[in-house]
Amino acid sequence: MLSLCFERYHLLLMEDLLDFFAIEKLNPDGKKYDKVSRIVARSEKGDLYMVLDVHTEIYPIEEKSRYLVLLTETLNTDGTPVDPRNAQGKQPSKEDKFEYVTHGKLYKIDKEGSGADFKLYVSYL
Repeated sequence: MLSLCFERYHLLLMEDLLDFFAIEKLNPDGKKYDKVSRIVARSEKGDLYMVLDVHTEIYPIEEKSRYLVLLTETLNTDGTPVDPRNAQGKQPSKEDKFEYVTHGKLYKIDKEGSGADFKLYVSYL
C-alpha cells in the first residue's frame, strides 16, 4: 500500500519521499467531476512533477499554493507494514501530522530515457 499525505519517496530504495509541492494548475483539461479536482504540481526542488486527483470537497486546494507531501510505503512510524486487521490501533502513525491522507497501490513504473527519470502510476482509493 502506498500513502500520500498532504500538510522524497524514492521507490527503488523504499525510503520516504517528503517535499513541498507548488500547485501550478488546477483542472488543466477542465473540471470533470463535482467533488474532485486534478492538480498539476512541481516539487520545490524541481526534480518531481505530479498530476493527482484530490477530493477537493473535503480538502480544498488552491492554485499557486504549496503543500508538504509525503509518499511512504507504510504509515507506521517504525517502518513496519500496516496490519489491516488493526488499522485503527494505538500505534503512532505518520498520518497524525497531516490534514489529508489517501491510500493507494503502485501499479506501474516506467523508466524514461537513459537518465534516472521515471513515471509512477498509482491508483488511489
